Amino acid sequence: MSARAIALVFALVLTATDGPEGRLRVIAQIEPGEWELHEQGNHAVPKRICLTDPDILVQYQHNAMRCARFVVEDQPMSATVTYDCRGSGRGRTVIRASTTRAIHVETQGIAFGAPFETSFNAQRVGACGARVR
Repeated sequence: MSARAIALVFALVLTATDGPEGRLRVIAQIEPGEWELHEQGNHAVPKRICLTDPDILVQYQHNAMRCARFVVEDQPMSATVTYDCRGSGRGRTVIRASTTRAIHVETQGIAFGAPFETSFNAQRVGACGARVR
């Protein structure tokens, strides 16, 4: 198979596995807002982020980069994606949702020449900027 044919098949696989509006089905269900991230194995205070676009969870270690993605699995409550950020690294992310406000993310790969592996539970705690008790 030629390189051009392989590229075409790759593009078709990416398109065919994207959910509604080009998003992974599990990502489309996640509610934007303020989220608390509890890294597994870390007893530090949970990290809080304003999650306006849940799609950043797919490339959590490369969130500001444009990367080529390959969707391995796209289910209503889970997704697996591999991605390649040319020159900056690559990764594999698994997202599982218990509800639209509670998810688990596992991501691993290489970022700027160093390996990473992160696993965290995330819970929506309110609207962005809201004080939560």
